[in-house]
Amino acid sequence: MDFTLPAEIDSLRQQVRAFVDSEIIPLESDPTAYDEHENIASHALEPLKEKAKQAGLWSPQMPKERGGMGLGVVGMAALYEEMNRSIFGPVCFNASAPDDGNMILLNRVGTPAQKDHWLQPIVDGKVRSSFVMTEPDPGSGSDPAGMMLTRAEKKGDKWVINGRKWFITGAEVAEHFILVARTSDDPRKGLSCFLHHRDDPGWRIERRIPIMGPEEHGGHCELVYEGLEIPEENLLMQVGDGLKATQIRLGTARLTHCMRWTGLAKRALEIAQSYVSERVAFGEKLADHESVQTLLGDAAMQIEIGRLLTMKAAWKLDGGDFARKEVSMAKIVVADALHQAVDTAIQLNGARGYSKDTPLEWMYRYARQARLVDGASEVHKMVLSRYLMAEGQDFWAWGV
Repeated sequence: MDFTLPAEIDSLRQQVRAFVDSEIIPLESDPTAYDEHENIASHALEPLKEKAKQAGLWSPQMPKERGGMGLGVVGMAALYEEMNRSIFGPVCFNASAPDDGNMILLNRVGTPAQKDHWLQPIVDGKVRSSFVMTEPDPGSGSDPAGMMLTRAEKKGDKWVINGRKWFITGAEVAEHFILVARTSDDPRKGLSCFLHHRDDPGWRIERRIPIMGPEEHGGHCELVYEGLEIPEENLLMQVGDGLKATQIRLGTARLTHCMRWTGLAKRALEIAQSYVSERVAFGEKLADHESVQTLLGDAAMQIEIGRLLTMKAAWKLDGGDFARKEVSMAKIVVADALHQAVDTAIQLNGARGYSKDTPLEWMYRYARQARLVDGASEVHKMVLSRYLMAEGQDFWAWGV
């Protein structure tokens, strides 16, 4: 692949960088800009969303006819990286999880009517959304096809849902939900996808689960379904296509995490660079100490390795490939690179890095989830092993 960005994409990337620098990063040092869950508060967020729309930097992953920027996956990668140089960044551009993955899925497989009703309000930034799949033990986690317990039963012209879900990101503020439930015991075609609104009766939020934090808007919630009725027209794709829909969503969604995490890792090193370039110890600047140079150089290299894997996966997705191996590799490496970059920055900043005088401690707590969300690193390594055993030397085949 050619790693040169097209001129129009690079121009947009620079616009996003300037927007983040001038409009978003200054809010990180304003205590009133945070909500009670350590994310950007609504009163600070809403004006930024309008500014992003006015600047033409809104919903990069959505088609222009729906009010987005119409970018491919490579273009998204370049912009998302810049957006997440701020801890508040992606949501200001409508490029944060879980809305990001939900929009991509709905745009790809929804009917025209479903897109108008369920997708367009998310694209417009009028509602938030949530993807409802994970369940408490012994229910589904990394193996939804084999372990999902929530069931949807057809009764007349309605599907009736019963079950329990948890760690459902954004559920507390979401209005539109994409729900995965079991419709049969078929090992590959046993799951189906449904759409429902927060005002529909027959379900409830049991609790918002406390986490290390900081939290996405709407938190991570436990949901209970007790007779929720969903009409046939709110079935997404066909009966039995739930696993397929999940794979379509998670392929790009996992990679958008990597795009954003790369930007956050780079920001951590920016903070470290600024400090070691000025701080003097033992008669010379920290930046001149070999041990400091080793830490920074290794962290920078790991970020670049993850970035290259992310871009290769993005390139393959743009070409119509599922890029499952590449997405898994990027997910593993970028999650580790993020943790290493933030840990390095804290170490080099000393007590300052451990304090709340910089966003580094926020980043450190956030970074720990990267090795868990959208598939634990161990699961992705297992996926790679299966490909290796099946493909042998062709695991590393060159595209021709």
